[in-house]
Amino acid sequence: MTDEGDDRLRAVVALAQAMAATHTPRESVRAAAEGVRAAIGGSFAAISAWERELGRLKVLVNVGELAEGEEEFPRDEAYPVHEFPEIVGFLHEQWAGGGQPDAWVETADGPAREGPYNHQRVAALRRRGRGCCVVAPIVLHGRAWGELYVARSAGEPVFTRADAEFATVLAAVTAAGVAQTERLAEARRLAFTDSLTGLANRRAVDMRLDEALERHRRDGAVVSLVVCDLNGLKRVNDSCGHAVGDRLLERFGSVLSLCGAILPGALAARLGGDEFCLLTVGPPADEVAKVAAELCDRAAELELGEGVAVGVASTGDPIGPVRSARRLFRLADAAQYRAKGAGSRGPVVAGRDGGTDDPVVRLADAPERAPTTERRRFRR
Repeated sequence: MTDEGDDRLRAVVALAQAMAATHTPRESVRAAAEGVRAAIGGSFAAISAWERELGRLKVLVNVGELAEGEEEFPRDEAYPVHEFPEIVGFLHEQWAGGGQPDAWVETADGPAREGPYNHQRVAALRRRGRGCCVVAPIVLHGRAWGELYVARSAGEPVFTRADAEFATVLAAVTAAGVAQTERLAEARRLAFTDSLTGLANRRAVDMRLDEALERHRRDGAVVSLVVCDLNGLKRVNDSCGHAVGDRLLERFGSVLSLCGAILPGALAARLGGDEFCLLTVGPPADEVAKVAAELCDRAAELELGEGVAVGVASTGDPIGPVRSARRLFRLADAAQYRAKGAGSRGPVVAGRDGGTDDPVVRLADAPERAPTTERRRFRR
């Protein structure tokens, strides 16, 4: 083995030991970033996690030579996934074809090397005085968890393909360390996350919606709910099997996460079965409706399924007072029910066809025939 090989083997062992000695997620990711930076000879390193329910890459830690505005443990540094789509591409296109989540190199001079080119990353390199970076997906339990990012200052040697291959190994070691610390948070994650798609679950939506409506009552914040019913899931399950149906659910979950990322702070969730939702607080109703339309377009492009029926209810539209989460859900449900019944290729938005006289609003507010805990009593 060469001296370089010996050094890299020692670096891998040191990284694993450093992460094993930590006790909290913060300590773990810092040990990982610092260990990787030293191992690969970078001036800067960061670790980001893909918050699927919010559709963004959240920076957990920055180490090394920090640029102006960067913090070691940033509170609010995050980037919408739709601006950095490579991580989603690895999950669905490359891995599905039997490939591996290899790292790649980008330079401040543009696409001079193999790998995906992202002008956002190149612009960030230039803005922060860095000459090149190597990016490695962090894979946990067969799913993209986040990314490892190591950079060198302008004027330093550009990372080589061998460096990228080594970064892939370091990302795998990092993933193992992250898995160890994540086990400590397993109970909470299971309580608020859908296990199939990685999105938020109904419990998380109910909690967030209660908080959102409190903000609406307190300061008038616009609260919007987009309810989605995935068409064709039963046909896929019956004709292709439930494993293929699960893949359809996962693919649509990723599409929902990407679209949700366009709306700041949106929560993407799977409510159960073939039903999903987006919950937003703040963005205007027109912006939410526009994203709902894009969601319909993207869903129609999926290889499996038959598109999606989408209903939107927003306190920014003329739907009358919204004093409870139940009413907003019923309005969004009624709009989605109308979209499905009409075979609409776009979203139906409650209140936009006559305000409180809108057939959707009247359907949602119609008295129920009998007491029930079902959200969709009017569907029967």
